[in-house]
Amino acid sequence: MAQAIGAASNGCAGQPPISSLPVWARSGFSPPDVAVPHVMGAAGNIVAVLWSPQHALHSPPLPNVNNKILWVSKMIPAGPFTPLRIQATLDGANQTVTRQVAGGPGPSEINLPAAGCWSLNLSWSGHHDHLTLRYAPG
Repeated sequence: MAQAIGAASNGCAGQPPISSLPVWARSGFSPPDVAVPHVMGAAGNIVAVLWSPQHALHSPPLPNVNNKILWVSKMIPAGPFTPLRIQATLDGANQTVTRQVAGGPGPSEINLPAAGCWSLNLSWSGHHDHLTLRYAPG
């Protein structure tokens, strides 16, 4: 769990750590303990797995490279997920944007309007978490 806590704290310190996902987030990965770039939510309720070939997100997006994030929730609701709502705030600026992932945590493409460290407040199906993601200049 120490790696997951470290991942939550350094989402903006550079490239996200490349390590094994928490056990609860490994479903569908082969081998299950494969190392992937990811950032863990501060409360441990969600993990953002980055699927970029450079293991980084960019603003604006690079040509022919999407800002793909797989959101994995620790909590599985009894019914269908509600949309994952993202309120993103650029650190050091007065810029806030909202994004939504239909169907709740899962695969997404999240583009944000500027490079920098973004603080994300996440909510879905009655759950909440927070993490930071760095978007490098595109």
